[in-house]
Amino acid sequence: MSNEELVKYRFSRAKESYDESILLASGDHWNAAANRLYYACFYLVNALLIQHDLSFTSHNGVKTEFHRFFVKTDKITIKSGKLYSRLFNLRQEGDYVDKRFYA
Repeated sequence: MSNEELVKYRFSRAKESYDESILLASGDHWNAAANRLYYACFYLVNALLIQHDLSFTSHNGVKTEFHRFFVKTDKITIKSGKLYSRLFNLRQEGDYVDKRFYA
């Protein structure tokens, strides 16, 4: 798959995840909605990184490099960077918070 095809695929996945988040929020499924919103952003950030010949395997790596290459260089607003970080944290809390009760 070429980078261009991968970017298109990531955009498609982002749209699908966003649409899922709307459906989940309408049913008051807030953890799941936050998860899907995070993934919508994650896919878009991945597409942006791929367009610049950057690729990272971990979620934290993607977030770190997004901030390093785009937010800190003012190519992306600080507000957008904070939103992505907030969604990252909400997803972590929603997916893994119960582990604290069993540790």
